[in-house]
Amino acid sequence: MSGIASVRLWLRRRRPSDLLLFGVTLAELGILVYLTPTFTITDWIYILQHVVALGIALTRPAPEAQNRSPLSNSAVAMSYAYPYAEIIWLRWRPGDEAWPDAGLALVTLAAALSLASLITLGRFFGIRPAMRGLAIRGPYSAIRHPMYLAYMISDVGYNFQEWNTGTALLTLAGWVSLLYRIHAEEKVLSAHSGWTTYTSSVRYRLIPGLW
Repeated sequence: MSGIASVRLWLRRRRPSDLLLFGVTLAELGILVYLTPTFTITDWIYILQHVVALGIALTRPAPEAQNRSPLSNSAVAMSYAYPYAEIIWLRWRPGDEAWPDAGLALVTLAAALSLASLITLGRFFGIRPAMRGLAIRGPYSAIRHPMYLAYMISDVGYNFQEWNTGTALLTLAGWVSLLYRIHAEEKVLSAHSGWTTYTSSVRYRLIPGLW
């Protein structure tokens, strides 16, 4: 069997959800490259994150359980769409600068936290709420959803760089979808044998001391 035929056979054996994650990630990577005139360290971190996600999409195991409800799917779609909706909105209605330097610092911090969280999750990573395993090390030893915290930090950073009422409302809508995803994911993960022990030692979901 030729190398190309082997690759095609291997791809046919992947689940549709794996190919969906691969396609979405590849599209996001293409958009990132297209929209970025010059690359900073933050941009390179995000590119590395997408490359890691592409590898995960083609190597991760099947989930033991998964939430495919319409509400869950809607929350996932919203959480992926709202950052791009903000970009489109700002091109139509330019915003104001609030604190650009602080915004850049927050976006860089968020990129690093997001990459560290993704590497820690490894092949447990997915789009829908699912259980492929339980990450308990790295950022996950401090809070239960560090990747979502990274998304929220980056949202604040981008709004510091340029914002208006529209971007603020879109950010709030996106955060509602992220909070729902946390609820849905924890409901699925609660079936894991180590969940009770993990949540007793890592009490907070997003912000230590608050929630």
